[in-house]
Amino acid sequence: MRRAAVSCVVVAAVISGCGSQSEPTPAAAPSLPGLGAPVTAPSATSPPITDSGVLAAAMITADDLPAGYVSLELPPADLADPTTGAERPDESSTDPAECAAVLAPVSSQSVGATATAAVAYSGPDFASIDEDAASYSGGGSAATFADMQNTLRRCGTFSGTDADGVRVDYRVGALDAPRVGDASSGARVDITSDGLTLTSDLVIVVVGSTVVQLTATAQEPVEPDVLDAVATAAVGRLGGAGR
Repeated sequence: MRRAAVSCVVVAAVISGCGSQSEPTPAAAPSLPGLGAPVTAPSATSPPITDSGVLAAAMITADDLPAGYVSLELPPADLADPTTGAERPDESSTDPAECAAVLAPVSSQSVGATATAAVAYSGPDFASIDEDAASYSGGGSAATFADMQNTLRRCGTFSGTDADGVRVDYRVGALDAPRVGDASSGARVDITSDGLTLTSDLVIVVVGSTVVQLTATAQEPVEPDVLDAVATAAVGRLGGAGR
C-alpha cells in the first residue's frame, strides 16, 4: 500500500513520539459529514504536458506555504533498510483493497499520464503539505477527476496496516474545497493509529489537462485560508506550465 508516503511518515512519527500501549483508549471520534454530489470537470481545451520536468517546475515551493515549512525529500519506492541495504518486509494492507487509492498519487490512481510530478514539505508539529500532479491526453483529466471522487465516496471508512504491520483506521468526509482551477473537489480524511489521530485535508483540482492533488496533514485541521492560498498558488503555477 504505497499511500501518500510523506503523510504516512508523519503518522508514524506522531505515534512513535506520543503513543503508548499503557495509555487509555480515547473515546471514538465524532463522525465526519458525508460527501456531497461529485463535481464534473469540463473537457480539457489545452494539450497535456508531456515533459515531467516542466510539470515539476510548476509545483508549489516553500514560498507558497506558511512560515516554517521546508522541502522534504520523498522516500524511495523500495523498502531497503538504510543501514544494511537489505529489503524489509512490507506488511502494509488495506481493507477493502480498492481504498488503498485514497491519498495515493494521482498517477497511481489513473494510469496513462503523459507527465507526473510531486513535492512534499514538512512543517511544525508534524504537519505536512504535499502536492502531486499528473497530466493526461484526451479526456483523461476529467475521467481521472471523476474516478478519484468516486473512490472517496466508496471508501467512507476503511482500515489497514502500515509497512510495519501497525493498524491504521481511516474515515473520509466532506470538506469545503477552495473554488479554484477548472473544477475542484475536496475531502477530509481522519487517520487514526494507536489512539492518535491526524487530519488530512485533500483538494483535487483540474487545471487544463492536468489533475492536481494537494494534501495538508496535521494534528488539527489546517486553517481554511491557508488551504485556499496554497490551492490558489498551485493553480497559478500550473496555469502557464508547458505554454
